Amino acid sequence: QLRRRAQSHSLNCSVSQRSQASHGLRRAASQTLSLRNVRRRRDPRMRAFVAMAALAQTTGLRCVIVPGNGCTGRVADANWYGWAETALRGAGVFDEVVLPQTMPDPVAAKESVWVPYMRDELGADASTVVIGHSSGAVAAMRLAEETEVAALILVSACWTDLGDASERAAGYYARPWRWDAIRANAGAIVQFHSDDDPFIPVAESRHVAENLQTTYYELSGRSHFFSPPFPELVEACRAIAAARGAS
Repeated sequence: QLRRRAQSHSLNCSVSQRSQASHGLRRAASQTLSLRNVRRRRDPRMRAFVAMAALAQTTGLRCVIVPGNGCTGRVADANWYGWAETALRGAGVFDEVVLPQTMPDPVAAKESVWVPYMRDELGADASTVVIGHSSGAVAAMRLAEETEVAALILVSACWTDLGDASERAAGYYARPWRWDAIRANAGAIVQFHSDDDPFIPVAESRHVAENLQTTYYELSGRSHFFSPPFPELVEACRAIAAARGAS
């Protein structure tokens, strides 16, 4: 089953994602040129206005997207990851959106490799919303047992190895889950699952939702969330940022 999941993750890359990312880069370049034009003006009031506008747009939050296992190439080309990176940057809800170019140990996705990488290399901390998909969601939960994060968004999460030897070897399921610690360390937890996920039964996600008391969305006909768009994810991020700003 791990091999099937890994193959599906690695094969589900789309030309449209690359096109959307290219459009996002062109738009960002245009915005940068516009800002440069503003900066050329010597009116100190205009410079002060630009500085105040930039400050007003900061949320104090950053975002890290952790993919499922099987991304042996560029992570942005798989599933909805590149689409989400572009959409979240465009939405302006985070000061920084981090999508790793590649993942270490991409197929086995061992806990001993992924969790330290998320913490030490991707910088997951108390100001970070961690978005994890499939194996990435499981890694995000183990991360939050020991590390404070601003929020978790779990997509296609499970809590057992599903009887699969390769999943068992990844290390996440070798000990009981510390549900209380995850709840205490995550400022908010949002969860998405599909009613027709071919890999992870709904009972798995519901168990996670019950024990973590997540804001749980069980969507219809979304399989293992292989393809963009994923507008519900962007709206969840908006809600988290808005709640953070109101607190």
